[in-house]
Amino acid sequence: MSGPVETFRGAIFDGEVLHEDRSINIINRKIISFSAENDAPVVNLQGDILAPGFVDLQVNGGGGVNFNDDPSPETLRRIAEAHRGLGATSILPTLITDRPEVTSRAIDAAIAACRDRVPGIAGLHLEGPHLSRARCGAHPPDLIRPMDDADLADLCAAAARLPCLLVTVAPEGVSVAQVSAMARAGIVVMLGHSDCDGARAARYFAAGAQGVTHLFNAMSQMTARAPGLVGAALSAGVWCGLIADGVHVAPMAMRVALAANPRILLVSDAMAVAGTTLTEFHLGDRRVLRKNNELRLEDGTLAGADLDLARAVSVLTSEAGDTLAGALARVTSMPARLAGLEGGAGFLRPGDPFRAVRLRPGPEGLRVVETYG
Repeated sequence: MSGPVETFRGAIFDGEVLHEDRSINIINRKIISFSAENDAPVVNLQGDILAPGFVDLQVNGGGGVNFNDDPSPETLRRIAEAHRGLGATSILPTLITDRPEVTSRAIDAAIAACRDRVPGIAGLHLEGPHLSRARCGAHPPDLIRPMDDADLADLCAAAARLPCLLVTVAPEGVSVAQVSAMARAGIVVMLGHSDCDGARAARYFAAGAQGVTHLFNAMSQMTARAPGLVGAALSAGVWCGLIADGVHVAPMAMRVALAANPRILLVSDAMAVAGTTLTEFHLGDRRVLRKNNELRLEDGTLAGADLDLARAVSVLTSEAGDTLAGALARVTSMPARLAGLEGGAGFLRPGDPFRAVRLRPGPEGLRVVETYG
C-alpha cells in the first residue's frame, strides 16, 4: 500500500479500550497500524479523544426532514449527512408506523441507498406498524395493525437485500412463529411499543427477538409481581436501546439498567431537527415543538428525541455513573455488533476503513470536533 501516512497521537478509543497515549497510522483512509515508529507528521490530539464513528440504530430524521416525509434515497443522503456532522458514520434510518405503500417505498429507498453506497446508510429500521395501540406513543394508532403473511414475506425478502434490517414489533402485533421466521431470515427483531407481560416477552426472546427498542419508553413497566417488558429485558440480558437524554429516562433508572444488564446501547431517536436550528416540524399532520432539548406533540407526548450520541455519552457518564470507555462502546462497537455491521463499523482496527470522530471534552460534555471517513 502506498501513499502519505497520517498519524494521530493521544487518547484513542478503539471500540473496546480507551488508550490514554497511543498512535494510529492511516494510509488512503485505511488504518494500517497502532505504532509511533514512522517519520510521518503527527496530529497531536491535545486532550481530544479519537473514537470510531458513532453507530446509531434509531434515526428518524435530520437535516430538516424525517424519513416518513419522503422515503427516498435523496432523503436518506440528507439525513446521513446531517448525522455525520454529529459524529455518526453508520446509521439505520428509521421509518415509524405508516401506510403499507410508504413502508414499501422506504424499503426500496434503503436498498437503493445501500446499493449506491450512500455514506452512512447501514441498512433500515422499521419501527412499526405491528405494535400495540395501547402503547403507541407518537405513532398514529389508526395505522397500527397485525402482521400478515404478505408483510412477513416482504420483510424476509428485504432482509436478503440489506446489510441490516431491524424491525421493532410488539407481541400484540406478531406471533411467536413470525418472530422465529424473521430471525431465521437474518432480521434483527426488537420488541417495543408493547403492553405485554414478562412471561410473554420471555417467549418472544426465546423465539429470536434480540432485545427491546428504547428501554422503559412505550412499554409495560416492572413491578414486584408483574415484571413487564422492562423486567423481562433486564432479566434476560438482551440488547436494550436507551435514549439517554435525561428526559425519556431518569438518570436513576439508567443506573439500574446499567447495573442489571451489560447489553445497554445508546440510540438518538433523532427527528428532523437534528443538525439544524429548527424549533418545530410536522410528524404527518401533527405539529412537534422543540424546546429545552425536548420534542413534544402539542398534547405533551414525547415525539422522538432532540439528542445526538455525543450528548448521550455525556449524560450517561455525568448522570448515570458509566465510565467513558463503557459509554463510548455503547455508541460504537455494541450497536455495530447487534446490527451485524461489517467493514470496521464501530471499531478502529488495522485493516479497517478509517471512520472516526474527534471528541473534545468540556464542562458541558463531549463535543464533536471533526468526523472522518
